[in-house]
Amino acid sequence: QVQLVESGGGLVQAGGSLRLSCAASGRTFSSYYMAWFRQAPGKEREFVAAISWSGSSTYYVDSVKGRFTISRDNAKNTVYLQMNSLKPEDTAVYYCAADRMVIPPTTREVDFWGQGTQVTVSS
Repeated sequence: QVQLVESGGGLVQAGGSLRLSCAASGRTFSSYYMAWFRQAPGKEREFVAAISWSGSSTYYVDSVKGRFTISRDNAKNTVYLQMNSLKPEDTAVYYCAADRMVIPPTTREVDFWGQGTQVTVSS
């Protein structure tokens, strides 16, 4: 069992930056692929970024490439999402996710979800 707790969301102006953190419980954190998803009002949850066990491989949805960076610190059981050059269309609830089998995962392949953190980008 893995419990995920996100933090770092908030309100920011367009062009600004935020860093999301996701703290994981359990001693098997390093054996999980980690990912971030987001869900805007009235839309389906979508994949944003994923990172391999060691952090050597990363994956991004096209709309955030060059602006967002996913990273992890296995010693701290934490995964991060650095978000730069934020746009109003990035507004959503951001969810941390863990899975053991597939990278990048679809929503149905995720084993564990965090509770989500709101990111709002004003124009």
